[in-house]
Amino acid sequence: MTINNKYDLEERTLEFSKEIIRLCKSLPKNIITIPLIGQLIRSGTAIGANYIEANDSLGKKDFLHRVKIARKEAKETIYWLKLIIEAENKFEEQVNVLLKENIELKNILSTIIKNSGS
Repeated sequence: MTINNKYDLEERTLEFSKEIIRLCKSLPKNIITIPLIGQLIRSGTAIGANYIEANDSLGKKDFLHRVKIARKEAKETIYWLKLIIEAENKFEEQVNVLLKENIELKNILSTIIKNSGS
C-alpha cells in the first residue's frame, strides 16, 4: 500500500463518517430510532478512527489489530444500516448508498488484512 492510498482511505472513511452523521441527523427521533442512531454513529465513525489509529501504530502487529477492529466496526455498521431501513423505510435509498460504500470499505480492510499476512 502506498502513502497516497493510505491518505485516500483515511479521507474516504472520514467522508463516510460525515455521511453517517448526516443520515442520523435527518432521521426522525423516536423510541425505535434513537437507540439505532446511537449505535450507528458509534460503529460508523469508528471505522475511520480505527484506520487512522492503525496508520499511527507502533508496528505491524498493532497495525493489524487496529485494521481488524476497523473491519469489525464496518461489519457492525452494515447491521445497523439494515435496521435503519427496517425502522424507517423511506430512507432506504439513502441508506443503500451508505451500505454500498460500507461494504466496499469492509472489503478494502479485509484485503489489507489479507495482504499483511494475517
